[in-house]
Amino acid sequence: MEYNLINTLVASIVTAFIFGMIAKKLKLPAIFGYLLAGVAIGPNTPGFVADISLAKQLAEIGIILLMFGVGLHFSFQDLLKVRKIAIPGAIAQMLLATLVGVVVAVSLGYSATQGFIFGFSLSVASTIVLLRSLEQRKMIDSAGGKIAIGWLIVEDIAIVLAIVMLPVIADINTSKNIDLYLIISNLLEVIFKIGGFFVFMMVFGRRFLPWLLVNIAKMRSAELSTLGTLAIALGFAYIAYMVFDASLALGAFLAGMVLNESEIGQKSAENSLPMRDAFSVLFFVSVGMLFEPETLIKQPVAVLLTFLIIVVAKGSVAFAIAKLFKQTDEVCCAVSIGLAQIGEFSFILGSLALTKNLITQELYNLILAGAMLSIVANPFLFSFCDKIFLRKKVRS
Repeated sequence: MEYNLINTLVASIVTAFIFGMIAKKLKLPAIFGYLLAGVAIGPNTPGFVADISLAKQLAEIGIILLMFGVGLHFSFQDLLKVRKIAIPGAIAQMLLATLVGVVVAVSLGYSATQGFIFGFSLSVASTIVLLRSLEQRKMIDSAGGKIAIGWLIVEDIAIVLAIVMLPVIADINTSKNIDLYLIISNLLEVIFKIGGFFVFMMVFGRRFLPWLLVNIAKMRSAELSTLGTLAIALGFAYIAYMVFDASLALGAFLAGMVLNESEIGQKSAENSLPMRDAFSVLFFVSVGMLFEPETLIKQPVAVLLTFLIIVVAKGSVAFAIAKLFKQTDEVCCAVSIGLAQIGEFSFILGSLALTKNLITQELYNLILAGAMLSIVANPFLFSFCDKIFLRKKVRS
């Protein structure tokens, strides 16, 4: 059709707005509403069906801007403040969650490779869900909030590396003659290219981007400032992909990280928030379009197990590790509940693995179902936790 792009954009934005409003009215995260909007206009439900191929392309821009936003929030200083608990805690939680995921996936009849990707996808919490939950409860600067954010930074680093390495894993997985030389040579090639892009960003990007933003600021144009920030995110993502053969996500992430180092970069990045949020919404809608609601009926046990891994297994491990480091019960609850959910990173990793034929559509549906259920459960878990500690304060 002539207006496929317009139809897809209008349907995505309007339905996302409606379902997002409903979700907020029900005191649920807006992300859940965006995912349901995608399900509503997707090919797996009756009624209007948006062009899924166009939605995927728009989602790619959403991924770039999401990773750019993660880079803008990335701070080694924040991590260093809580490194003694965040680094070992995040690593231990991710390893255990991945291991449980492998066991569950293999018991359901999937291969160990599929199980590893499934488990790893469930081990990484959503930045957006966590930050918004902490902001709503004014916990960003609390002890629990700082630990959870530091914990999340470690997970972010791990997921960025996983996204970069996934194409290599796919090449090795499809190769008939697997040998050690092939694995090492592929790894070294990827590391060399990523290292080259990292050096490029640290040497050239650190000098060029602040200079560019200063010159844009001198023009006193809000439109140019917003457009310039978006051009940086998209432009450097494209350079990473075309020149260094790295992922678009990595290019955007490093561009955001470089901008975060300068005050003018942080200020300019704030101007691009509305546009980044809009494209991020398109990403979540496109994810919802891929979800098959029949999964909840056809695989109820698998869905339940997936949900339990995310909420119970991850939450319990996080609580136990925080307790091991002698944190208060209130801090332990904030950390464990804050990280007992998954979102955008799981979608990105899962969708990339799906396109590389590393996981099946059925397994990807389990990741989506687990994410949607954990996002819904998260605010209720926080409210339950708040009530417990409120009662304790009243009694004391």
